[in-house]
Amino acid sequence: MRGPAIRPADGPGQPSPPARPGPRERFDRTVLDVVTEVDARWQHRLGLVEYAVEEVPLVPEDWSPDQVPLSSLVRGSGSTPTRLVVFRRPLQQRCQDREELEALVLTVVVEQLADLLGIDAEEVDPRYRRD
Repeated sequence: MRGPAIRPADGPGQPSPPARPGPRERFDRTVLDVVTEVDARWQHRLGLVEYAVEEVPLVPEDWSPDQVPLSSLVRGSGSTPTRLVVFRRPLQQRCQDREELEALVLTVVVEQLADLLGIDAEEVDPRYRRD
């Protein structure tokens, strides 16, 4: 990218307009929107869950490149919360447009929470489509 990320203020004492959100910010917002809605619906059964976004998963060197994880779920115990991490780059690379990315984020989050809850993914969120 060349040039400033935001244009200068219009005059003295005038704030600069906010910069347009980049791909990372849009991805984070997509994940936040999905987990906020699903977590609110299932909070009574989920308990404490931490949600996070990371760029890429850390995988062993002998890991097959055909099996890159899209997310990670580590179950909590005692006072340690369950942690659901969504990996941005592997998800973005599988999608052609924003709608496809939103659908894939929903799918990944819903499938992980369904596993955590021990129920079918269709029960977790009515927007979920197995195909």
